[in-house]
Amino acid sequence: MRFLHPDGTTVHLAYCSNVHQAEDLDGVIGQLASYAEPVRQRLGVDRLGIGLWLARDVVTALTDRPDAIGHLRRELTARGLETVTLNAFPYGGFHREVVKRDVYLPDWTDPARLRYTVDCARVLAALLPDDARRGSVSTLPLAWRTPWPTPAHDTARHALDQLTAELAELERKTGRAVRVGFEPEPGCVVENTVQAAQQLGGLDPERLGICLDTCHLAVQFEEPADALRRLADAGLPVVKVQASSALQADDPADPAARRALTRFAEPRFLHQTRSAPHGVVTGVDDLPDALAGRLDDTSAWRVHFHAPLHAAPEPPLRTTTGELASALRELLGGPDAVCDHVEVETYTWSVLPARQRPTDREGLVDGLAAELAWTRDQFTALGLTQHTAHRTPRKETAP
Repeated sequence: MRFLHPDGTTVHLAYCSNVHQAEDLDGVIGQLASYAEPVRQRLGVDRLGIGLWLARDVVTALTDRPDAIGHLRRELTARGLETVTLNAFPYGGFHREVVKRDVYLPDWTDPARLRYTVDCARVLAALLPDDARRGSVSTLPLAWRTPWPTPAHDTARHALDQLTAELAELERKTGRAVRVGFEPEPGCVVENTVQAAQQLGGLDPERLGICLDTCHLAVQFEEPADALRRLADAGLPVVKVQASSALQADDPADPAARRALTRFAEPRFLHQTRSAPHGVVTGVDDLPDALAGRLDDTSAWRVHFHAPLHAAPEPPLRTTTGELASALRELLGGPDAVCDHVEVETYTWSVLPARQRPTDREGLVDGLAAELAWTRDQFTALGLTQHTAHRTPRKETAP
C-alpha cells in the first residue's frame, strides 16, 4: 500500500515475506498466490507492498538467470503486488527447527555477507516499480556481539566501504538507488541506537543507514524520540522501519505471568529478554534463561518475540504496541516524513502459543491482513492519505 505524507513523500507499507518458509524460487513465486494476493484482496486494495525475503539460493537463481527476475516481476505485477524493500538479514534456513544464533551468520566479517547483500540490491533494482523513488535492503547489525575482537570491526568497516562503492556503481548502471539499513538488535554488536551512532557513524548517508525495528527498540527500552535524534546527530538516516511489537510482562514475578511467558519459550528463534530496573537495561540472551532466574524480576520484562500488532496476548501479558504507535508518530507524525519504507515483520506466527497460532492458510492470511489494517489506521490517524497509482510496464533489464 502507498500513502501520501503531508510533505509530499510517498510512504510505502508492506509486510515481510520471511513469515513464509519458501527458500527456492518456485516457493517464493508460489507464496505470492497463496498468501500475498489473498492478503491484498482481504484489504480491498489494488496494490499491496511485499517486502521479500530471498534466501541466498533464491538470489543466486535470480542473478544467474535474468529471465527469472523478469518472471518474478511479472508475477508480482499480475497479482497487484510491488516490492521496494528486501529483508537480507537471514541468509538461509530461517525456518529450520532450530535457528537461534545461526541467523547472524555469515556476519559482516565474511565476504559471503557482502556478496549476498550486493546481489540482493541488484535483484531489487530490477524489481522496483518505475515510479519508486528508491529501494531499501535491511541487514544484520554487523554480527552477534561475541566474539568481536578489534580486527573484526576493521574488517567489517572495510566491507561497508566496498558495499558503498557497489551500491554507487549499481545506481550508475541502472539508474535505480538502493540503500542498505543495518538493524540494531539485542545481543548484537550494535544492539541499540547508542551503539549504532558509535559503531556506524560516518557511513555514507546516501547509501547506508539504519533499519529501525520497533520491537528491538522497545526491548532495549529506548524512547523513540531520543533514538531518532541520536541517529540524526550521527548522520544515520532511517532507511527502513520494521513495524513490530515485543512481548511485555509488567510483573514477571507473578506466577500467572510466568505461566503465560513459558508458552512463548519455543526452540526455533532467539528471544532476548530485557529489564530496566532503575533505568539501567540488563538482560539475558533467551527467554528460558530469564525464566530460569537469570534476570531480575522486580521490574517489567520485554521479550524479543514479534507479537501480532492487532491482537493482545493472554493476560497478564501485553505487547509494546503503544511504543510502536509512539515510534510511528515520531517518524511520520511531524511536518516531514523521517522514513518512507515501513514493513510489518511478524515472522513468529508459526511459533505462537497454540491458542493464538493460525491453524491453516486462511488464518494466516486473515492475521497478516489485520496487522496491515491496524498499521493503515495508524497512518491515516497521523494525517497520511492512502493513494493508488497506475503502473506502466518498463523494459526488462538484467540485474
